[in-house]
Amino acid sequence: MITPSSARRRLERAPFLDAVAGRTPTRTPVWFMRQAGRSLPEYREARAGISMLDSCFLPELLAEITLQPVRRHDVDCAILFSDIVVPLKRAGVDIDIVPGRGPVAAQPVRERRDVEQLPVLREPVAEIAQGIHSILAGLRDDQVLIGFAGAPFTLASYLIEGGPSKTHQRTKALMHTEPKTWHALMERLTETVIVFLAGQVEAGVDAVQLFDSWAGFLSEHDYGEFVQPYSARIFAALEPAGIPRIHFGVTTGELLGDMAAAGADVVGVDWRVPLDRAAQRIARAAGPKVLQGNLDPALLFAGPEVVRGEVERIRADARRAIASGTATGHVFNLGHGVLPDTPAEAVTEAVRIIHQAS
Repeated sequence: MITPSSARRRLERAPFLDAVAGRTPTRTPVWFMRQAGRSLPEYREARAGISMLDSCFLPELLAEITLQPVRRHDVDCAILFSDIVVPLKRAGVDIDIVPGRGPVAAQPVRERRDVEQLPVLREPVAEIAQGIHSILAGLRDDQVLIGFAGAPFTLASYLIEGGPSKTHQRTKALMHTEPKTWHALMERLTETVIVFLAGQVEAGVDAVQLFDSWAGFLSEHDYGEFVQPYSARIFAALEPAGIPRIHFGVTTGELLGDMAAAGADVVGVDWRVPLDRAAQRIARAAGPKVLQGNLDPALLFAGPEVVRGEVERIRADARRAIASGTATGHVFNLGHGVLPDTPAEAVTEAVRIIHQAS
């Protein structure tokens, strides 16, 4: 069972925590998905000659990479530098991140026998816990650290397809033709994700985000029957920890209510749905939640005046949702991750604009 951690810091003035609790923060909290990564020259230098997965298992390096965007951009949250396949790799799955392609499984999971042989993570990842301790020491007391994991559906898709897919055809076929096999796979992956997050909680993270990157490829029916129960189990396991829980997926506008009903405190919204409209969908299904989002990452290339106008529009959407009672707070973010070739200076300027607009 996941319980409150003795390593968790007591933060009195963190804008992120104030926004999530429904209080008025001193400034609009902002962080960006993929804020640590290829858009930063210091990241490219730190990771030179080191593979992505190897980087995730080097405590000093993962701590340094996590802190780089916090130092450069003055964001209000650090997001743990890791990858969604890290728990699979540590459990013993033969999976790697192939440059230019993404996670690739050596032996795809296609049959019940494959599921039964799939390793399950039994212990927290010690290197990540060590990295978290270093990250917390490098943060101010108004900056939070967000841990994360990939949701079982997204992990399942990589394992079944053998790598990234534009159609997820094998994944959808398996869930419909072999539902018992599908549910057995999701059970094992859910166990792995809970253990992975439990280690982060014990190490002292201030919040967690569950990424279901590919959930937007599902119908509402399939999400509800084959996916949501497992995400709900993860959020329920995290509840006793007493830290904010965030849920995010891409192109999930039609699933926002169902994703919120899985039990998160904060629901991420991509750039395709205005925040006030997203809040209505969420509130109808699960009551009012904190919203996270939702600037289009591509607009960071459009210059500060465009960004300033979009920031004000998004904040106005959030204010309307809060005033109407369909949302309880707002954390500013992109509608997905920072694009790799985004100029670092553009990210810094966007954060400055967001804080100025508070």
